[in-house]
Amino acid sequence: MSNAIIKITNLRLRTYIGFNPDEREKKQDVVINAEIHYPTSQDCLSDNVSAALDYKQITKKVIQHVEEGQFLLLEKLVADVLQICAEPACVTHAQVTVDKPHALRFADSVSLTLQYHKS
Repeated sequence: MSNAIIKITNLRLRTYIGFNPDEREKKQDVVINAEIHYPTSQDCLSDNVSAALDYKQITKKVIQHVEEGQFLLLEKLVADVLQICAEPACVTHAQVTVDKPHALRFADSVSLTLQYHKS
């Protein structure tokens, strides 16, 4: 059995993020990168669709949660996305990084990364 790694790269969404008054009134861009590890079975390697991780469904859940949500802290947003990515029982490890572009005047973005490891 081998280990598969799915990467969702630069998922650009808009949400309410921050606690300053202007941040509470206007959606801001966020950029999400996720890496999800899971073991592959022979069924999956033999092109059996039902044995594969449904990354499209995970992405749909992330999009809905982020775009419909309101978050005071980047930590909460990242933790929620990580929880969605780690939800399938087969996931052994997940890592999520969320960038908040232009959060600081002289920086391209501010980002936060959280990881999940199955015990």
